[in-house]
Order: sequence, then C-alpha cells, then structure tokens
Amino acid sequence: MLPEFKIAQLRHFVWVAELKGFHAAAEKAHRTQPAISLSIRDLENKLGESLFEKRNAKTAKTELTPFGQLFLPKAKELIEHHDRISQDMTLLAEHKTGHLRLASVPSIASQVLPELLQQFVAGSPELHISFYDDNSDAVLKMVETQQVDFGICHLFHEYEHHDKVYTQIWEDQIGVVCPVDHPLAEEKELHWKELRKHRLIGNGTSRLLEDSEASPLLGQSQFYVSNMISLIAMLEAGFGITTLPQYAFPRDSKTLRFIPLSTPTVVRRIGIVQLKDKSMTPPAQALVDFILQHSG
Repeated sequence: MLPEFKIAQLRHFVWVAELKGFHAAAEKAHRTQPAISLSIRDLENKLGESLFEKRNAKTAKTELTPFGQLFLPKAKELIEHHDRISQDMTLLAEHKTGHLRLASVPSIASQVLPELLQQFVAGSPELHISFYDDNSDAVLKMVETQQVDFGICHLFHEYEHHDKVYTQIWEDQIGVVCPVDHPLAEEKELHWKELRKHRLIGNGTSRLLEDSEASPLLGQSQFYVSNMISLIAMLEAGFGITTLPQYAFPRDSKTLRFIPLSTPTVVRRIGIVQLKDKSMTPPAQALVDFILQHSG
C-alpha cells in the first residue's frame, strides 16, 4: 500500500533539512520541537526509511541520510504542486482567474455590458471571458448545449422552459425605426396599421410582435436581416423601416429616428438565463451577482 503524505509533514521535513535543525524548523512552523520530531518520525514510518542521521548530542547540525537526500527534491516538488493547485483554486473561487463564457442579445451586449464587464474585470486581470452576441433563440441554444455558462436574452414563451432559471433585469419598449427624412419620422408615436403603408424589414426581434395586435405585420416584410450592423446599413440607405426594442436602437444615430409603437404597446423583457439545477463556476456566478447588483 502506498504511503499517503501530509503536506504539513513534508513542509516540516524540508524545513528541518534546509535549516539544519529541529529547533529552527519548530520556530518556523510555530510548533514545539517535540511536535516536529513526532511529525518527522511519522513520515519516516510511512516511508519505511530514516530521513536524518542519528543525532549526536555534540553535533550542531542535523544531516540527511542518503535516502533523505533523494527524497528532499521529491518532497519540494509535491509541496510546490500542492501550493500551485491551492492557489489556482483560491483565485478561481474569488473569480480572479479562470475562464467564463456568456452570450447576450446584441442590444445589451453593445449598450449595457461593456461598462459592467470593465468594472468586473478591473480587479481580475487573469480572468478570461468569451463573449458571444446573437439573437435570443441562439443565446438560449448556447445555454442549453452548455456552450456558455449563462445567457442574457428575452425568453419567448417562458412556460415552455422548465429546465431553465430566468431572472429579469431590463425591459424596453418596441418602436419603429426609420430614416430621419422618412414620412413617419416626425410622428410622436405610431399605430401598427400605419406601418402597412411602408416597406418593412424584418429582423431577429420581430418575433416580439407575434402575440400582439400587430402580429399581421410579421408576414409583410419584404426583407429579413438578422445581423444588426447590416440592418442599420439598410435602414440608413432607405430600404425601408423596421421595428426594434429601444435598447437596440443606436444611441447617437443622426440618420435614424426611433418612434414608440403605442398601439399596441409591446415591451421586451431581458434577463439572465441559466440551466436549472446546475451550478455555475465561481467566476460565472460572481459575474451574475455583479450584474444583478449593478443593474438596478
């Protein structure tokens, strides 16, 4: 049967060997000399060999046996390996190192998360983050396949997702986005039927209208654009108009206008989605807690 080493005993052995004495090792360990002697004796019993030459009362220094000399570098290696793992796990538990993965809808990814992530990683330079942005369906798929630790999205038909935990954080209203020179641009608010007179561009958030009075619009889009950058480019080029949640509207746009849809009033709710009954890594849980704390 192989001996099971205690890290404390290995440290005592190394200290006695390096400091050339049990008394000096006892002082370093903040233990009594008999306690260090007992620790070394127990380690020798496990190994089946003596580690130190028998001490002569007149000899000032403690000397290693040939077996002890061979064992010393091995003991140091074991201690270093233990300390390295212990430090890694401590940093991981304190979310100062490790790797976390999250996915978010583009609107929150671009307008909300950059500032939050910058604050979060400020004290954790060794923490690695993989960040994916996509529509809500894609984010949910990444959560389900455990490609990410958690997702940030709108949960369509929440009652269908019994395997997930959803925590709502943000909400925004759906509105119409059009060029500033469009006939609708001067309106304060819009009825959904007004949109029928204009060319519609569908996008990944158009599904938010499906359970509302405005659902007939879903079958009237001449174009469908899934990528937000391409969608904005087409709107700016005058291809048509679209509906978007307010967070998805470019804040500083001078070429586009956002007009709230008042009939019906459609609100998108966004939150954190994670798998039920599955613990997250310490860094991921720490980020979730941080977002909840700093997002009101």
